[in-house]
Amino acid sequence: MTARGTVDALLARCGTTYAAEAGIRLRNTPQPLYQLLVLSDLLSARIRASVAVSAARALFAHGMRSPRRMAGATWQQRVDALGEGGYRRYDERTATQLGKGAQLLLADYGGDLRRLREEADGDLDALRAGLRRTPGIGPAGADIFVREVQAVWPEVAPFVDGKALQGAERLGLPASPAKLVKLAAEPAGPADGHRVAVLAAALVRAALDKHIVDDVRSPA
Repeated sequence: MTARGTVDALLARCGTTYAAEAGIRLRNTPQPLYQLLVLSDLLSARIRASVAVSAARALFAHGMRSPRRMAGATWQQRVDALGEGGYRRYDERTATQLGKGAQLLLADYGGDLRRLREEADGDLDALRAGLRRTPGIGPAGADIFVREVQAVWPEVAPFVDGKALQGAERLGLPASPAKLVKLAAEPAGPADGHRVAVLAAALVRAALDKHIVDDVRSPA
């Protein structure tokens, strides 16, 4: 199978971002950007991605969709929502981090991550550093956020993180961000941030699940 054929098969198998899977309609507005930050925190823990997504959906279903609502919830409400989503191993620590992170975001940026974007002014390292000020967001969490937000923040695109490159290697694709971006492109033009975000998320799934690799490389 050619590299292009592998990418097409991968996208047919799991061509959706984690934000979309969590029910986030990602736009450059405060609420969905905050929800992506929460999801990035959950995904960066040593826990199955499906559990992290389920926990995010549970938090949002219980009304914790904005930093103000997250900060206004009790610690126990956050713990209960995380547990409902199956996020039990780190639920107490994460509930504390989510509360402190929401308070920090409100204090520093009025709850609006677009202010962090403006502050970074296109500097990816500055953006990552700003994100890592949030309790629970380390280098991995910052990369997850950037990987997904490139769909609506074009200045950070194209972005392919280390975990996505691991997936590319497992699939026999070039472990080169530049070459992967070309494979994400449509025949009529270059890849935009949304297409790169979708491919990167699919590659991450391949890195995390050998069954996806087997399905893509050996289609029925």
